[in-house]
Amino acid sequence: ALLARLRLTRAPTYARSAPIAHPRRKLALLAPRLTPSNARLGVWPTLFPTSTTRPERTALPDTTMSSTTKTIWAVSGYMLCSATLLIGNKYAVTKLEAPSFILWAQLFGTAVAVKAAHLLGLISHLDAIEPTKVRVFMPVALIFCATIFTNIKSLEHANVETFMIFRFSTPLCVSVCDYLFLGRHLPSSRSWLSLLALLVGAVGYGTTDSAFVVKGYLFCGLWYFIFCCDQVYLKHVTSTVKMESNWGRVLYSNLLASIPLFFMMGSEVETIRNATPEALMVVMVTVVLGTAMSYYAWLARSLVSATLFTILGNVCKVVSIGINVSLWDKHASPFGIACLLFSLGAAYFYKQAPLREKPAELPTAIPSVTKAESQGSPRRDAHLAGAYP
Repeated sequence: ALLARLRLTRAPTYARSAPIAHPRRKLALLAPRLTPSNARLGVWPTLFPTSTTRPERTALPDTTMSSTTKTIWAVSGYMLCSATLLIGNKYAVTKLEAPSFILWAQLFGTAVAVKAAHLLGLISHLDAIEPTKVRVFMPVALIFCATIFTNIKSLEHANVETFMIFRFSTPLCVSVCDYLFLGRHLPSSRSWLSLLALLVGAVGYGTTDSAFVVKGYLFCGLWYFIFCCDQVYLKHVTSTVKMESNWGRVLYSNLLASIPLFFMMGSEVETIRNATPEALMVVMVTVVLGTAMSYYAWLARSLVSATLFTILGNVCKVVSIGINVSLWDKHASPFGIACLLFSLGAAYFYKQAPLREKPAELPTAIPSVTKAESQGSPRRDAHLAGAYP
């Protein structure tokens, strides 16, 4: 290494390939050399430089697969819980005619279960109750409460098929709201045809409804308006409010929404007192389903657009209808079921609209290589001599 410092007649030669594995040859190859070009630059080589070649740029880890897996897991859980909870609510109302109590039990029971799981160490991160987050989630809780309450009221006065005609037409309204309020493009021609096919199937389904109830349709119309507001505003909250974990959204939304419902159970006290153990057990099952439903719904909502989230909810309803046909006498005709299947098939061709403004890319950890450096230059020689950090 000391003799190498006195070699001033030849320009240094640096290996462009991978370092030689043999320790002796590697030590000789890494010996620094002082050249006139280095001397003019005022750069003195170190005795043992860390490397004789510029570090190669390494690609950042690819997280596409993990993100896709997370989305599939969230969407699958949401669809399963949504389909079963709708039937569970219908069955619970038939066993215990106290929809306000059933809804309050689901919301408050979910909040208690999440907090208890955190205290027991089953949930590692959970947002604490903070006044700033309470103010943000209070509108979420009110909209969430109104949506579920009108949902149960609709199922109390109408069958599942009557409710579905309104449900399948919501993506048309939500897609426009996605464009107006959430910064996405309007759907493509293929997606518009898919949404229109959903509406056509819903209209054909509505003509075969075996239980036309004016009061039921009024509740469904009220639910329609609140549901569209719910889809848009809750997506806005997931995109703008930073939370430590998804369980924090579950805790805030369910706990705050349970407060007004507690004062709405005054007319159901006598019914609750006369409830049978079987009815209370059914309510407990809906509480478990409600907890899982809330978690998967918030997670899936944060990963997909509001319109796609609405369509996913519609797709899982075919399972609800299949269970409803096997449990209750009130159901649509075979032609109505065919219309529903046509609507669900049309949903397959919907493609999520992209954002109008592409998010800024994160800076890479390794600087880019300029053209001069790739071809060799005094600056590159200085970096290779030991000045490169």
